[in-house]
Amino acid sequence: MKSRTATLIHLLLFWLILAGLPSFAAAAEETVCLQCHGGQPGPLGAPVPLWRESVHQANGVSCQHCHGGDPTDFAMAMSPERGFIGVPAADDIPAFCGRCHVGVLDDYLASAHGQALGAGGPQCVTCHGNHRITRATLDLINPQDCSRCHEYGRADELRQAVSGTDALIIGLERDLAELHRLGLDTERLSGTVFSLRNEFHRLFHSVDVEKVRFKTGVFAQDLGKIEEEIAAIRSDLGQRKLWGGVIMALLVLAGLCSLLIHKSYKEEAGGD
Repeated sequence: MKSRTATLIHLLLFWLILAGLPSFAAAAEETVCLQCHGGQPGPLGAPVPLWRESVHQANGVSCQHCHGGDPTDFAMAMSPERGFIGVPAADDIPAFCGRCHVGVLDDYLASAHGQALGAGGPQCVTCHGNHRITRATLDLINPQDCSRCHEYGRADELRQAVSGTDALIIGLERDLAELHRLGLDTERLSGTVFSLRNEFHRLFHSVDVEKVRFKTGVFAQDLGKIEEEIAAIRSDLGQRKLWGGVIMALLVLAGLCSLLIHKSYKEEAGGD
């Protein structure tokens, strides 16, 4: 009895440890930046909940990736010796974000927005925000935000120019996710769509409607090829399901025939 009780206690402890592992893993991901700022009131603590809702957080981009410093050491977290940058001046924000978004920075600097940098023109956080960075979608081009600086008409032309191709990209991403759930290897196609999506969204930052209209056709051709590949995969899946159904039907029919033959044989044997 004691042995059985001890075994139950060991099992209980084992499951408690397993249940606790996810929380330990989550705590290990918390940097000293988040631990310190997360507990502070007002402006010093405000960035943390905003960042937790961002696309940066979803992709593993944390405080130190933008602001530098040492995320493992409270004493040196904000030390310039460990690469701490801090908060950039408004005119330095494009270069600050452009360390990762290199292509976007180039198109932005060549655009009407970039040419107005330092003279009241918009920069990254004007449209994208700072800590609650959301996934880039056409929703960022809207009357409320764009008309803060200028008439919405030109921005609406840009939105209309890219809307069809953007919808195609979203549809392909959805189709590939569905095929992946079915167990198919979609890594190559998903990587191609991801790359094209990033290049296409980079084009937005030129804010040049004519350029966007011209290059949209090129993207549509490349995306159309992927659409054809997905259609071929779906057709192949349909054929497999059809032949699978035929084979199953034949197997069932063969089983029924076997049962009838066996029954008939037994009846004949019994009659003799």
